[in-house]
Amino acid sequence: MSEPKGSLLLRLDRIWAVGLNTFREAARNRVLYVLVMFVLVLMAFSLVLGQLSLNEEVRVIKDLGLAGISFFGVAIALFLGVNLLSKELERKTVYFVVPKPLLRWEFLIGKFVGLGVTLLLLVVAMSLALWGFVTVQDGHHGVALVRAEVLVLFELWLLTAVAMLFSSFSSPYLSAMFTAALWVIGRNRPDLVAFATGKKLGGTPSGELLEFMSNVLPDFHAFYISGADLGGQTVSVHESFVSWSYVGSVGLYGFAYGAACLLGAVLLFARRDLT
Repeated sequence: MSEPKGSLLLRLDRIWAVGLNTFREAARNRVLYVLVMFVLVLMAFSLVLGQLSLNEEVRVIKDLGLAGISFFGVAIALFLGVNLLSKELERKTVYFVVPKPLLRWEFLIGKFVGLGVTLLLLVVAMSLALWGFVTVQDGHHGVALVRAEVLVLFELWLLTAVAMLFSSFSSPYLSAMFTAALWVIGRNRPDLVAFATGKKLGGTPSGELLEFMSNVLPDFHAFYISGADLGGQTVSVHESFVSWSYVGSVGLYGFAYGAACLLGAVLLFARRDLT
């Protein structure tokens, strides 16, 4: 496929057009509203659990609310990212869009931009809901919780890029399975490293292989660290949490890893036969 002539501004305009169409399509998906409703129900249920605790209502609401935003956000990112190209191929709309002046890489990047905007608005909406529930209990949302929510958003963007990589060459079922497996492994990276360097596997070929995998696969644990041990210190949204510099460094890591995944998706999709 020949490279169409045009300025950078024209390319950005085409990418944004695909992204806007993707956002509109995602906004009409009922599954998103169902998952968001689950988050709100979980936050409301945290009010009940908070009443059963001993003056820990705000802590319970923050913990369950943040966990709900993360878990259901992952479900949304996984669902949208995996079905990103499969629906286009099933409806055969991609056959009419890609051969036009729009290049394949512009099509893929536009899809990612549309999903990124969708996830941004969803996280903002769920975070505002969490702020409301915390305020009802006379609590303070706090900048620490904002940082945790930003980290969750970065995680969802990275997960979407990973899902796009698999969906560019595989079926929706396999793409969902591979992406979910990488997320589970990435969320448990500290345990994987500890097991690989422990007494049983430390120094063995199997241990070195596991350690190598833990360094190569995406580290999703870095994005959700409330209550975890970081550098020998336990961090929590209730007490001592990470700084904005940590959020920025993890964001750069997610950007670099996500860009590599998108590059792989572009190269694989470019070889895909659409005739």
